[in-house]
Amino acid sequence: MSSEQVEVEGRRLKLSNLGKDLYPEFTKGEVIDYYARVAPVMLPHLRDRPSTRIRWPDGVHGGKFFEKNAPSHTPGWVRTATVPTPGSSTGRDTLDFVVVDDLPTLVWCANLAALELHVPQWKVGPRGKVHDPDLVVFDLDPGAPATVVEACEVACLLRALLAEDGLESHPKTSGKKGLHLYVPIKESARTSEYAKAAAQRLAEEHPGLVVAKMDKRLRKGKVFVDWSQNNPAKTTVAPYSLRAGDAPSVSTPLTWDEVESCEDAADLSFTPGEVLERIDEHGDLLEPLLTDRLPLP
Repeated sequence: MSSEQVEVEGRRLKLSNLGKDLYPEFTKGEVIDYYARVAPVMLPHLRDRPSTRIRWPDGVHGGKFFEKNAPSHTPGWVRTATVPTPGSSTGRDTLDFVVVDDLPTLVWCANLAALELHVPQWKVGPRGKVHDPDLVVFDLDPGAPATVVEACEVACLLRALLAEDGLESHPKTSGKKGLHLYVPIKESARTSEYAKAAAQRLAEEHPGLVVAKMDKRLRKGKVFVDWSQNNPAKTTVAPYSLRAGDAPSVSTPLTWDEVESCEDAADLSFTPGEVLERIDEHGDLLEPLLTDRLPLP
């Protein structure tokens, strides 16, 4: 297996096993290349957010593990943030999270086969201060036989409900079978409470299509509007992150036209190459998440 020394923005990295298949017919070298090329639009969504990395060192058909704490071999130039983790399964009150602020750190993560990067809806300051959330997120998860087509229908309904509260929402695919809807807000400690109330309102207004309760038995043929990812202890897959599966897919920002016109699940499934072409065409469709902050009602 090939390896090579590279310099990325002044940082020396040893990239190993570049020819190894992390997906069938998609190598570790191709994973690193994708992340390096998507970095200009991805990094702003990762910056200042502690990352949970999901690693598949033996590829998507091997074992995976979640990594929150920075490993012992983390280079000194990688930014870490010590974050309180009460009740964590590690038994520790704090963990030292990697914060993916720059291209060398993103390439370093990719070289560790961190195919998926997940981040919270809040940021950590330069001195480790944990801020209140500045995003609200809804995970629209269709229960079979419902698909992303029904999730798109629910996304449009949720968009209208949020607009009634004066809020703008922005869609992306989960990279699997559902959608994520983001709302940029001014920092607030009430995001969980607001998201739960919005999901419950939608379920009451559209009981044949929407469910807002966690009970999986209620989800058949409906779309679960999961508001729980606004809990500060939870994370959501980052925009432009790869997802593990039989083929490489990406959590991809969408236009509302694409959501409104979706007629088949294949319409909203994108490969890494297609995502890079979309960026050339559209730029970062989620750029408003970085700037357009409105107060929660």
